[in-house]
Amino acid sequence: MVADCGATCAKYILCLFNFIFFVCGTAILGVGTWLAVDKRSFIHLTRFSTLKADVELAAEVKGIVRELTEPTVIEQGAYILIAAGAFIFIISFLGYCGAIKESRVLLTAYGLFIVIIALLQIAMIVMAAIYKHEAETHTKDFFQHTIRKYYTTRDRKDAVTLSWDFMMAELHCCGVKGSDDFKMATEFIKYTNQQGEGQVVPEACCKLDSKFDMAVFKPLDDNCVYAPTISNSYMNRGCYQTVYDFIISHLNVVIIVAVCVIAIQILGIIFAFCLCKAVGNERDFLYKY
Repeated sequence: MVADCGATCAKYILCLFNFIFFVCGTAILGVGTWLAVDKRSFIHLTRFSTLKADVELAAEVKGIVRELTEPTVIEQGAYILIAAGAFIFIISFLGYCGAIKESRVLLTAYGLFIVIIALLQIAMIVMAAIYKHEAETHTKDFFQHTIRKYYTTRDRKDAVTLSWDFMMAELHCCGVKGSDDFKMATEFIKYTNQQGEGQVVPEACCKLDSKFDMAVFKPLDDNCVYAPTISNSYMNRGCYQTVYDFIISHLNVVIIVAVCVIAIQILGIIFAFCLCKAVGNERDFLYKY
């Protein structure tokens, strides 16, 4: 047990924060595993709970729940949750056990992990600032790749398609640069051609009827998906520029959040290595005497 007041403080702060993250990581990992192993029971439970919910529950919320509990969306979401939960679980486990057991090995591993994460974040920020144009190009290419490779029709929804639909409907935009992005969406084109509808853009690109909940994606003009125009759709308003403008307009908030995240990580590194040093000094003292 470390006797130094500062080291003791660092120990219990590390224990507290890492215990919270440990619980969160375990919960996320557990839910992700449940979805991967038995998504059917989760779908039934979620939809049953929605049906039994208070009658005043907004129709939009119910619609979103229905969309999010599609089997394909559940399956893809499960793997994301498992990966995120496992990452949080491992990092917080090292921090909590290292602090509570005063293990120099675990504390060192925890500190090094946080150092690597912080350095990667700083490197990404610096590289994005230095190579701003290249970063924008690669970001646009990545998002366009998700549309070309994975975006499909509303009848065959997956996590990527649903994410794009909600973003386009919420932000009133269409594709990365505009509606032309969907001319290269192989899955979207394949299934619309099979159905013989000649659909050009997804429903979420259109101006939607507010009488229906957002998850229905009901266009004001039914002809919009076949012949989009400036008046009935957001065909010329790309989501990348819309998000970029939003971030720029809230730049102060973004900077504050980024600084706070990095500051917390730096404090975690300092606390971990200070406690590690205090434990080492105490053991050296005990061995000496």
